[in-house]
Amino acid sequence: MGSFAGALEDFFTLRGLALPTDQAERLAAGRRKRRVDAVPEPLRPAVVAFDVSRMRAQDRARRAGTRPRSDHTLETALATMRDLALFLTKYRGKTDWALVDVNDVEAFLVTLPKGRKRRLTVLRQFFRFARSQKMVLVDPTRTLTAKESNGFRGRTLTLEQQRELFHRWTTGSQVHPHEALLGMFALLHGASSSDIRLLQIADVNPLAQTVRLGKRPHPVPLDPASWAVLQRCLDHRDGWRTDNPHVMVTKGTKTGRSPASTAYLSHVLDDCGYPPRMIRSTRLVDLVNTMDPKLVAAAFGMTAESTLIYLADHVDPGRETHLPRDHRP
Repeated sequence: MGSFAGALEDFFTLRGLALPTDQAERLAAGRRKRRVDAVPEPLRPAVVAFDVSRMRAQDRARRAGTRPRSDHTLETALATMRDLALFLTKYRGKTDWALVDVNDVEAFLVTLPKGRKRRLTVLRQFFRFARSQKMVLVDPTRTLTAKESNGFRGRTLTLEQQRELFHRWTTGSQVHPHEALLGMFALLHGASSSDIRLLQIADVNPLAQTVRLGKRPHPVPLDPASWAVLQRCLDHRDGWRTDNPHVMVTKGTKTGRSPASTAYLSHVLDDCGYPPRMIRSTRLVDLVNTMDPKLVAAAFGMTAESTLIYLADHVDPGRETHLPRDHRP
């Protein structure tokens, strides 16, 4: 009877009429293999052994009737080990787990602050396993804590980088108008991608040369350079012959009234080499270092004032992050 059931299953499976009963396990195994294969060769054997040990633990838990780790948990752990291995080889020049120290692990955790607790849990499990297998002598995660320290941990632009970007967006005729608009408004006015994405023609006051950005309670006065960049973007919009009310119009939105997609905005600054968040953070850091953070929060229409307070408390006040007067519009 059992052989007949197996033959029947094979019949339906081979003809695409049913999925194998172990389809979920096969897919999970494939996902784990892809993550392990992405680990650089010198560091891969330890990750393979780690995966095997966790699979055995999962099987034992199932047999014992306890709660085994889910496939998703195992795959996420392998993704973390893959990311760490790539980080170590690319940025730390290390191809041996025995050479990894606490500074390497801390530098890796800083790259994704919100995932610190989850990632550190996986790293502790791995290095505990590696130490038990004599792959490492010291556990580099032993003194680390999962608690994230309050404060600003993002990156900001140097003064020279700001000058280069300012020059690029005000004199570069080959730069796309959307890049120049988003970049300049982030650099000089602390505008977010959402602010620019939702900016409409009705928000622009040609007489006063001001714009309304996001939830800010007052119109933002524009300097000559920012105004010129905005006009260039409006000229680009006019070329579409569109009724879309937004300032930033794309090929996909010219026939409708919706704003550009968030996916489009996320790639607008790719050519300049710096993400919008980094450019905007540079401006916010400068403002909270020279003004009362609460006033800055009020001017920007922000409710999370603590974010700006952390910026003021944890960034060196002596650091020159803004454009000097002779380079300001």
